[in-house]
Amino acid sequence: MTNKSHAQGSDNVLFDLGFDDAEELSAKAALAIKLNELIKKRGLSQVEAAEITGMTQPKISQVRRYKLQNISLERLMQALVSFDQHVEISVQPARQAYAAGITVAA
Repeated sequence: MTNKSHAQGSDNVLFDLGFDDAEELSAKAALAIKLNELIKKRGLSQVEAAEITGMTQPKISQVRRYKLQNISLERLMQALVSFDQHVEISVQPARQAYAAGITVAA
């Protein structure tokens, strides 16, 4: 039996996979998950969701499929606000309890 050593992963799987923009993609994914939950909960079509958010139907389609490279964090936050959500950004010093980086809780 061989003894294999395993590298310690971070808390961000996208970073572990080598994405340069892992923190931004993680934040976008968290916002997209919440937006997709709201769309599903309301039983909206992509066209109806586009009308509410002011986005185009193809952009809503990208969000629904988590293809988020061409959608800004700001646009995702604005879309959530259009669904009567409160989006809060908190900035605090990085300490032992909070490593430097970006965290989104949705």
